[in-house]
Amino acid sequence: MQTFADPIKYASRMAPTKTAVIDGPESISYAQLHRRCRLLAGALQELGLEKGDRVAILANNGQRYIETYVGVPAAGLVVVPLNTRHAVKELKYALEDSQTKVLLSDRDPGELAECVDHVIMIPDAYDTMLNAAVEIELGINLEESDLAGLFYTGGTTGKSKGVMLSHRNLIANTFHWLVSVPKKEDDIVLVMAPLFHAAGSGGVIANIWTLGTHVTLAVFDPKTALDLIAQHGITDSLGVPTMLAAIAEEQLIRPRKIDTLRTLAHGGSPIATEILRRTHSAFPGAELVEVYGATELSPLCTVLNNEQNLINSPLARSCGRPTVGNEIDILDPSGHTLLSGEIGEVVVRGANVMQGYWNKPEQTAAVLKDGAYWTGDLGYMDDQGYVFLVDRSKDMIVTGGENVYCTEVEEVLYQHPAILEAAVFGVPDDKWGEAVWAVIVPREGNETESAQIIEFCRERIASYKVPKGIDVQLDPLPKSGPGKVLKRELRAPHWEGQERSVN
Repeated sequence: MQTFADPIKYASRMAPTKTAVIDGPESISYAQLHRRCRLLAGALQELGLEKGDRVAILANNGQRYIETYVGVPAAGLVVVPLNTRHAVKELKYALEDSQTKVLLSDRDPGELAECVDHVIMIPDAYDTMLNAAVEIELGINLEESDLAGLFYTGGTTGKSKGVMLSHRNLIANTFHWLVSVPKKEDDIVLVMAPLFHAAGSGGVIANIWTLGTHVTLAVFDPKTALDLIAQHGITDSLGVPTMLAAIAEEQLIRPRKIDTLRTLAHGGSPIATEILRRTHSAFPGAELVEVYGATELSPLCTVLNNEQNLINSPLARSCGRPTVGNEIDILDPSGHTLLSGEIGEVVVRGANVMQGYWNKPEQTAAVLKDGAYWTGDLGYMDDQGYVFLVDRSKDMIVTGGENVYCTEVEEVLYQHPAILEAAVFGVPDDKWGEAVWAVIVPREGNETESAQIIEFCRERIASYKVPKGIDVQLDPLPKSGPGKVLKRELRAPHWEGQERSVN
């Protein structure tokens, strides 16, 4: 049995003086990280928190985020990483739905303070709290089936879903990653992806277990990222395709010393072939690795290694093979396994499959069937086990690594008094993979302008969910016999000439 307490205990015992985290001018060893995690556990206990209570964090990447991500679950509590790009309304929902008691934040919480018992500001109040605390042992009375984190994703009904990930889920996926992309003790990892994403934080546990060093990047900036690679001799990093595109562009224009870089992984959305080429040109010594999965999978289920060698191969369009420890099938709606090359829904089994959605039994039952997770992605598998995605059965857009549920945006559009009908879908975008797009039909006698509607949305939802463009038409939206909007017809002109209907 393994829990979050085990990797930090192991690292502090095997390499107590080794640098665990570099955060700007600050750095701490593994012995110090272990101690600070124990102090955090003691401080939260002194606030009255008990096993299973929720602790949310709303902050940029940094040392204290890593302490929270590791220390809170290791103390038997549940960490709730909040998306810093979400609107206040979305954040309030996550805090209230999760019944969070303590919020750790590096920014003015505003109305969010009303949703919790305690707000602890990072870094000053946080450090003061730790300095006054008494250390307690990690992992006491902790089971691998206990909930470790609640990760909030977009919701098909306009409200987020709290993905329940246990210690077993997250630790299992750590091992899946370590087998697929082996790590070394001399790894120095640039934490470039935001830690509120399971993909960003998932690598932290792997790196702790293999005694590597973390270098945190508070907010992504390609120039700063490259400066850190050169300054610290970074060996590994992971980001979304837009991040790779940005650092590749910067490196090709203003080269830094990047010969230490061994692995550059990406996920969140498939990557354009041209971005792969430019990234390989900018970082010729690095292995490029594509990962695919979902928060519900803790979060990885496939890996495509040595992608730089496949740029001119049909396999470049694949998201890889199942990681060791995952079983992937392509199923039809009745649950029957399809033959090689036949398109169906990607279904995943493994110890990394989530426990379910917090307080949402119907949504859980819709995607968890006999212990397997139905991803909502349509694809096929070839004879060698490579998975190829071709479409998305969920009404969802992936833009810059962020999930946007179309119905969530449509609900906001329908709040505008001038809109009679609205449909939201994804269109291809060179930078973001997919961009949010909308088609609206105004009520009779109402004039609407795209810019005004976009601003209306911006006041109500996160910026990445706001449509990048809006088409206004007077004819009713195309519909099927039962009255369902035919989004494929609306999307078709935008995707003409593309190899697949998702990016």
